[in-house]
Parts: sequence; C-alpha cells; structure tokens
Amino acid sequence: MSSEYVMRGQFSVESNVYSFGVLVLEILSGKKNSNFCQTEGTGDLLSYAWKLWNDGRPLELLDLTLGDSSYSRNEVIRCIQIGLLCVQEDPGERPTMATIVLMLSSSSVTLPLPKKPAFFLHSRTEPAKVLESLSQSMQYSINEVSITEIDPR
Repeated sequence: MSSEYVMRGQFSVESNVYSFGVLVLEILSGKKNSNFCQTEGTGDLLSYAWKLWNDGRPLELLDLTLGDSSYSRNEVIRCIQIGLLCVQEDPGERPTMATIVLMLSSSSVTLPLPKKPAFFLHSRTEPAKVLESLSQSMQYSINEVSITEIDPR
C-alpha cells in the first residue's frame, strides 16, 4: 500500500504507480512483499531492494530460479530501477504510467536515479537492542485482573 493511502487515506494515480512498482519488484525477486523476510536486517522487499541498489548489487534481488543465462543483465537492472522509481516516498517524484511504458519500451531513455522508497526500514537489529535494554530496566508488577464475559440476550 502506498504511503499516502496509509497515512491520509488518499488513493490516486500515484498509488497505482506505487503498486505497479511493488509488483515489478515482486516478479523480479520471486517473493511477495507482504510476507518477505530477509536475514540482512531488512524487513520488507522494498527495503531489501533499496539496500541492494545502494550497495551496487541490484542483481542479487533476482529470483535464483531464473538462472544466469535466461535474461539480459542490463534489462533486469533497468526493471529494478523502474520498480524503485515507482515506490519512491514522494508521490510527486514517481513516474507516470505513460513514462513507465516509455522507459520499458525504449532503452535509449535515460532513467533518473531512484530515491528512498516509502516505509524504508533502516534495520531491525536496532529496535531489538532497544527492546532488550528496556526489558532489563523495566520493573514489572503483578495486578489482580478479572475478566468479564458478555453474553447476548
């Protein structure tokens, strides 16, 4: 879901572009964003794709079942770049669908560099450390609690 829809309930053309970008990255990786889990400290597919892009390793996103010889490396990198352009945090910086069609159909079109995706997660290890330190410093109390069950008439 796009950030503008989650935060403000606004659905727009840019939301469709965002969803298209997620779909592109899901197809290339062979993994769904909704149940993505990676051990490198990224909690979602978009963060993982962004990390690989920034580290100069975009092809590591590619589904391993595709093998090495069945695709053009440049086309895959271009598709990853287009996917990342579609999921940028600022809806105004996302390309239009007409521009995306042009980007996909013409390799002579120069693509801009993508910016940080919406809901980019920096690391999951930091919150774990915070929770660990909090649990060590918190004092717990035992309260008596009663449970009331409500029965229909």
